[in-house]
Amino acid sequence: MSAISPDGVSFEDWVGRSYERTDTLTTRLGAEFTATFAPNLPSLPGAPLGLFWTLAPDIEPPINLGQDAHPRLGLYLPPLPFPRRMWAGGELKFEGLFAIGDAVKKTSTIESVVFKTGATGPLAFVAVRHVYAIAGCKVLDERQDIVYRAPSGESGKPTPASPADPLAAFTVEATPTLLFRYSAMTFNGHRIHYDFPYATHVEGYAGLVVHGPMQATLMLNAAAQALGRPPKTFRYRGLSPLIAGHPFRVEAFAAPEGGLATRVVSTDGVVAMSGTATDA
Repeated sequence: MSAISPDGVSFEDWVGRSYERTDTLTTRLGAEFTATFAPNLPSLPGAPLGLFWTLAPDIEPPINLGQDAHPRLGLYLPPLPFPRRMWAGGELKFEGLFAIGDAVKKTSTIESVVFKTGATGPLAFVAVRHVYAIAGCKVLDERQDIVYRAPSGESGKPTPASPADPLAAFTVEATPTLLFRYSAMTFNGHRIHYDFPYATHVEGYAGLVVHGPMQATLMLNAAAQALGRPPKTFRYRGLSPLIAGHPFRVEAFAAPEGGLATRVVSTDGVVAMSGTATDA
């Protein structure tokens, strides 16, 4: 594993770069989030689980956007040679609860830049650490893994869902309205979520793509529903693009090694994202 790209450019100087922002969990934001995901949010103390992913987005004018409508590489993330971006996965460690009205400081630090060659071709992985604090006290420690692929890179081999006996499960209609609302709440301009010609003709997907953090949010809430409380640790990994236009299922079930396993299953029985949730 190396921070040197296939054409010999080193990105080591990006490791350790950090920036801070503040944002507030407003009543309106909480109401929008709850309305978007109703009725699949369990009634728990604090702000809805996953609402923190709407905080402190990268906000740039149009001149600073790339072809995919994300802030162009070189501003917050290194100027990698691969243009196709997806959430690969991540980890959440909760040390407290968020509440509506909280003023939150989010500190983001690039932890690593790694180039690999996988079954789908050359890849670049960027790990970013986000620390969320309220009044100087850490509430959440998050690692977010982002993967970049070459323009012609193919998706990985689909993973079929094995039988399971879920402790919590619900079905979500993956409508364009759902995708639009989530993009709006998170200020996520990635065109694969709303621009059908771009998603299909430029990035090669079969349709609009359901957001990775949306899927993780739903798995996190399924785990909390099964536990009756928010988990302390939640890990998730994207396995296959989830295409909108069809319902998908979110499940949480007992894991053989303890804790809970979670997954998002597409209408054709493919696992789009998997995760684990524990109290440790």
